[in-house]
Amino acid sequence: MALHTKFFAHLIVTFLFLVSCPSAFHGDLHDHSDIQQTGYDSEAYPSFLSTVDGSQFDNSMMFEAGASDGLTKLSRLESSGRIINVDRFGAKGNGAEDDSNAFQSAWREACLSTVAVTLVVSQGKDYLLKPVKFSGPCKSEITVQINGVLLASDDRSDYGRDGRQWIRFDSVQGLIVEGGGVINGRGNIWWQNSCKINKALPCKDAPTAVIFYNCKNLVVQNLRFQDAQQIHMAFEKCINVQASNLIVTAPEESPNTDGIHVTNTQNIQISGCTIGTGDDCISIVSGSQNVQATDITCGPGHGISIGSLGSENSEAHVSDVTVHGARLSGTTNGVRIKTWQGAAGSVSNIKFQNIQVHDVQNPIIIDQNYCDQATPCTQQHTAIQISNVLYQNIYGTSASAAAINLNCSKSFPCRGIVLQNVNLVGEGGGAAKASCNNVNLSNVGLVSPRCA
Repeated sequence: MALHTKFFAHLIVTFLFLVSCPSAFHGDLHDHSDIQQTGYDSEAYPSFLSTVDGSQFDNSMMFEAGASDGLTKLSRLESSGRIINVDRFGAKGNGAEDDSNAFQSAWREACLSTVAVTLVVSQGKDYLLKPVKFSGPCKSEITVQINGVLLASDDRSDYGRDGRQWIRFDSVQGLIVEGGGVINGRGNIWWQNSCKINKALPCKDAPTAVIFYNCKNLVVQNLRFQDAQQIHMAFEKCINVQASNLIVTAPEESPNTDGIHVTNTQNIQISGCTIGTGDDCISIVSGSQNVQATDITCGPGHGISIGSLGSENSEAHVSDVTVHGARLSGTTNGVRIKTWQGAAGSVSNIKFQNIQVHDVQNPIIIDQNYCDQATPCTQQHTAIQISNVLYQNIYGTSASAAAINLNCSKSFPCRGIVLQNVNLVGEGGGAAKASCNNVNLSNVGLVSPRCA
């Protein structure tokens, strides 16, 4: 009896230790404390620092409790004990039979669960899906564990109802999508019928592979996206997002296959991603605020872009964007801001820091006269105001003569543009040039090339 008493006492002590000291076993799974500050002289550049304060920006990126906390995720899975496998609802996973209905039935059961639930897509299987929509709000938090392969239908008639999307998560809170599996858009049939490939064809939208719409406290991690019909993944009207450890690939000639597209989304961290496609690796468009991209490998593709913004004389706003730590190789552009003439709005408080470029056509580019249409754009007198943009610690090789191209509006010149420690040379080590029009520019430290 005494032995039993000592045994249970030991169990109680161990349990109390685990509860009070979880960090001894788990640690911080999402520590971004190594993000560097700009190191500015506030007296020399007061207007810039007053609007782009590093500490304020970092604080604004803090997620709500539970949004990206690895410990919360672990406790969620351990406490729920609720696992739903799509196979139980009739999914075959043979790559030939349509599994869409089985996935939607499994989602409905998961969404109705009153305890946290894991929806499992089995490893070693290929699940063929027509366009599917997974809607919330749900009664509890859901983890979608994609271990196998999701294959898009390559029959374009399957997308007749809404040809702009394949997989859509709509109005779901506390969602985690992960698992190490593959999401394959099988986009070749769409690329062949694109007006950018065949000029004789009319221009039509193709599906975005995965859309996260109106989601809050969202985690997408440890997945591979490939060969999207058009954009690979889009975050639209979302709040508090972490996208990490993603691999996104499509052929260099595949049209409009952006890797990660951010629109009308606030507080998003994109980290540790490798992206090579036929369009922008990351594109950030109107309504996006507090966007942080760190440790990004990009190429091939069109680089990392803010825009395009303001088409058809529309109003657009993007603010508080940091790209910190990126490697771009063989891309059309490096870090780019592109806006149409005739628009209204603003792009402000942007930081491009610690960027390495290799054989990039336009390493640093601002284009306020962007024109992506068959006929030339007419000259207009309004534009989106671009202000407070920092280019810091950017180095490498340019594949074109003009390594820096700041083409700003006559009516709305770019303001508060700062180049700090920029060293770009031509391929093979030759001299590069800078072209700067209608821009209020400051150079700090070594800047080469410099505008005349």
